[in-house]
Amino acid sequence: MLSLSVALLLPVLCYLALKYASDNVVDMPRHYLLDTVVTRIDKGRTVTDTVWHTTANIHLVNQLGDSVSLYDRPGKIIVADFFFTSCRGICPRLTANMAKLQQSFIRGGDLRKKIDSSIVQFISFSVDPDHDSVNVLKDYADRFGVNHDNWWMLTGNRGSIYKFAFEELKVDAHSDEPITPDFVHTSRFVLIDKEYKVRGYYDGLDSVSLGKLARDIGLLMLEKDKKQKSELFTEIISLSWLWLLIVCLVIFFMVYMRGRRKING
Repeated sequence: MLSLSVALLLPVLCYLALKYASDNVVDMPRHYLLDTVVTRIDKGRTVTDTVWHTTANIHLVNQLGDSVSLYDRPGKIIVADFFFTSCRGICPRLTANMAKLQQSFIRGGDLRKKIDSSIVQFISFSVDPDHDSVNVLKDYADRFGVNHDNWWMLTGNRGSIYKFAFEELKVDAHSDEPITPDFVHTSRFVLIDKEYKVRGYYDGLDSVSLGKLARDIGLLMLEKDKKQKSELFTEIISLSWLWLLIVCLVIFFMVYMRGRRKING
């Protein structure tokens, strides 16, 4: 009976061990901006589901004069910040550091140094859109060597930009600098995942914080959709031949042991 139990439980135990290891091998970037907690009854048990805030869409104009929106590049991770071109304080350093981050996505071995724009969309919102016209933004972007394929510098309605900063990204609650409703001036980079949920705030002036941002981007690239069933579990279930082999081996083992007992009297 012990051998039978081991034979039957071994595949299940292996699956559970692999699943536990895969779920706990890395510390994924946590969620921010809780919307609500929903309580429901599932099979007689009380279950609570956390509903994280989904960043609303916003429509603005980029440095090339194109009308764009946050949702125009589905399936991409977003790194956002706030700046203005006439800033003589932190903004040039923020833009320079964002440019370094963008350059880190240059495809290996590409002699033309072409940036892989399929992973991250960089977005810089002007907090002085009245001054920062399309032409001003284009000149500013070119000065910092911005690749326009996956970095937008956006201008548009001031009220929409400020509402987005305060109500959708909550930058005032996650910045060390005091921020007033009259002027958004923050050193924070905001990380938004593929489902438009905020996953981190980072000091755009600090190399350690930027290193963590780069790491978290990599982790979000590997993050799987939790709504989908585990591929590992599906593969194990689909190995019907393996299960049949295990059952046959167990039956053979039981018959063999019974025969040995008869021989031994």
